[in-house]
Amino acid sequence: MRCSFGLAALAALASSTYGRVYYEETFSDPASLDTFIATEARSDLGAIKLSKGKWFSDDENSIGLQVSEDARFYAYSAKLNRPFNTKGKDFIVQFTVKYEQDIDCGGAYLKLLPPTLDPAKFDGESEYEVMFGPDICGSTNRRVHAIINYNGTNNQIDKVVQPRGDQLTHQYTFWVKPDKTFEIRIDNKVQEEGKIEEFWKVLPEKQVADPDAKKPEEWVDGPAMIEDPEDEKPEDWVDGPETVPDTEAQKPEDWDDDMDGDWEAPVVANPEYKGEWKPRMIKNPEYQGEWSAPLIDNPNYEDDEDLAVFNIGYIGLDVWTVKSGTIFDNILITDDIDYASQFGNSTWADYVEKEIEVKKAIDEEEAEKLEAERK
Repeated sequence: MRCSFGLAALAALASSTYGRVYYEETFSDPASLDTFIATEARSDLGAIKLSKGKWFSDDENSIGLQVSEDARFYAYSAKLNRPFNTKGKDFIVQFTVKYEQDIDCGGAYLKLLPPTLDPAKFDGESEYEVMFGPDICGSTNRRVHAIINYNGTNNQIDKVVQPRGDQLTHQYTFWVKPDKTFEIRIDNKVQEEGKIEEFWKVLPEKQVADPDAKKPEEWVDGPAMIEDPEDEKPEDWVDGPETVPDTEAQKPEDWDDDMDGDWEAPVVANPEYKGEWKPRMIKNPEYQGEWSAPLIDNPNYEDDEDLAVFNIGYIGLDVWTVKSGTIFDNILITDDIDYASQFGNSTWADYVEKEIEVKKAIDEEEAEKLEAERK
């Protein structure tokens, strides 16, 4: 999105009032697209372009990077203003995504890459520090990726954060804090938060089952329910027979005992039959549940101060999309959440209501055209 004085003023303040900004791109400069270098690792890349889309909230503020060709891979990278080692700092990556094309299958996430990246060789196998953003394919395969690299292994967040799949612009924020906690926000609303080690299984468990513990011999782990030994069958309980001769049946007049044999009345269900009696079930007073070994401190557990420390030098766009049209915008990497919030307000939040109004008007116009065509 394109902002004039307001964003310029923010940028000036960032160098004095706020923390550092390591990357900031609103695509306000036509030359901004040139900073995204296409990989040479494959020749079938889709083209990217600057576009405000087929509809937009503001003629100047809505310009972003758009993936412009159907059924293509995209692999582009851009260098940060300065490398960012996040040790002891807040780390925030934030950007907006507009699935203008009514997405059916396509990713809109970004990769944060190490300073050692060779842009010409960037591809899906390239090492990255963080991968964050929405990915949608069909009605059920939807999530916001939040993958962190730890000791050379990529680890996805355990919880599924649902992305926004409509055609409006939405803002995605991933904030990792120095105390190894995090927040994932969509449109300034927290979707998940907590401790890194509780949402990403990268460290051994703090506690484990005691391998030396043994189940006590007197432990009763079943059954949970038993027959009530004090329950007795009622005296009037009829548990047989299930059928009885039909007392209302009569031997047919033309029945010949010599020819047809002895006549027997047909049987019917015994109206007094109640089935096999069984005592009622009660909880087993001796049942202790399934036995499990007590937990002890894991001797292999060791806290790691560098659990959520990243070394970032590039930002990468490495996605596949079936239907083109996705617009990326307002990309920010900083160590100051207050600046990220103000940046988001000036580039996205201030235009939300206008965008909703524009989209509603377009939808109503299209509905009227369809109705006219039916008549």
